[in-house]
Amino acid sequence: MAVKPPFALHFLEGVERFNAAEFWNAHESWEILWLVAETDLDQFLQGLIQLAAAYHHVQRGTFRGAVRLFDASLHRLEPFPSTFCGIDRQAAEEAARRHREWTASVIARSAHSERIASEQFPRLIVLASERSKMPANECW
Repeated sequence: MAVKPPFALHFLEGVERFNAAEFWNAHESWEILWLVAETDLDQFLQGLIQLAAAYHHVQRGTFRGAVRLFDASLHRLEPFPSTFCGIDRQAAEEAARRHREWTASVIARSAHSERIASEQFPRLIVLASERSKMPANECW
């Protein structure tokens, strides 16, 4: 079995990038892990990747792709507790639902020049008490 990349390093790097509204880079950090995940953690990681990709589309103004990715992300993350893998994503998911509806309304109104202000992008909260719940490198 090949040696897996350090989970906590790449996972938290993705969280940091997501929280800095560097959504494409967050996607890239999490994808390193997703590509080698061997448990249902691959679904969780894919949900985060899709969430980051949705916001990347919002930043670029490609709203149709954003709506589809918001839907896919929220569906994929739904089975997991809102505090999972050392983070609390509840507020981020609530924001994603609002931003999904806003994005759909932009499409319906053909108001493609509208944007979400950077301070309105959601953040993932790292929970110190939950950090130990990240999987060991050989267990994911």
